[in-house]
Amino acid sequence: MRAVFVMIKCDLGKAYQVADEAVETIEEISEIYSTSGQYDLLAKFYLEEGVDTGRFITEKVQTLPGVKDTFTLITFNAFVGAAR
Repeated sequence: MRAVFVMIKCDLGKAYQVADEAVETIEEISEIYSTSGQYDLLAKFYLEEGVDTGRFITEKVQTLPGVKDTFTLITFNAFVGAAR
């Protein structure tokens, strides 16, 4: 499995509804956070090898009601350390 992070810009006042809908309908979601800045949400998805990332984002994330724009970050390595 590989981790993919997606920053999501929502229609005004829709961030909580988008987050709820994502958690309820997208089984690949691991975590979703509200954020400050240009994007409203940051979602972490785990995709199986062979899954087309572009198709996943365009069909499952961008089609959520209230999603205005997305920015996808594809990861390479995870560096895990003790919490401080």
